[in-house]
Amino acid sequence: MGSARLSSEPLEIRWLGRVDYQETFDLQHRLATERADGILDHDVLLLLEHPAVYTAGRRTEDADRPTDGSPVIDVDRGGKLTWHGPGQLVAYPIVALAHPVDVVDYVRRLEEAMITVTHQFGLDTYRVDGRSGVWVLGDGLRQDRKIGAIGIRVARAVALHGIAVNCDPDLSAFTSIIPCGIPDAGAGSLTGELDRKITVEDVRPLLGRAISDALDGTLPVVEHRPPRAETPQIVATNGSGVGLVR
Repeated sequence: MGSARLSSEPLEIRWLGRVDYQETFDLQHRLATERADGILDHDVLLLLEHPAVYTAGRRTEDADRPTDGSPVIDVDRGGKLTWHGPGQLVAYPIVALAHPVDVVDYVRRLEEAMITVTHQFGLDTYRVDGRSGVWVLGDGLRQDRKIGAIGIRVARAVALHGIAVNCDPDLSAFTSIIPCGIPDAGAGSLTGELDRKITVEDVRPLLGRAISDALDGTLPVVEHRPPRAETPQIVATNGSGVGLVR
């Protein structure tokens, strides 16, 4: 599996702390323009938290917006409405993509990085057909819960925006919206699923390394599909014609 990046230079990882959304939006676009123009000669990964904010991707519909009138920032990434805030680790890779540009492959690599990190903490997460991001499977009592969200933009073969991993945020912010426009699923966090506190500081070094490895191709992308219940198979019949199953 080769690199998704055009450059062979190491990925520069910058920790920004807690930063206003608009400030990092402007920074991303400046870096992406410089990368496309060749002024910036390497790729950059921005790791950060945001103060609480709702952002709406290009596919957001009116029905997706907060029911309590909270303000929303409309942005140029893919996807629908989501929330960012304290306790959520956000990663924005500003990356010149290898040719030919394969956006689906790039998204799968970012998902792989998130899945790898959740597994390192002992939480099984999966891809779900028809849904982007990283999920904890529901059961008869609880819906599927999204742990990691993704929304990107590619312009002039340079990717920006990225992913968000719920470490220990206040999940009540998701109750006023339909997260990512999916009505039959909810939001979860590493802390909530594992019943122990997992902070942004705990996750940050692992996610930075996993993203770098996934984009460079040293972390392979695998399926991580939800396990399916096996269908019983008739292997024999008894004297009454009743099937014996395994």
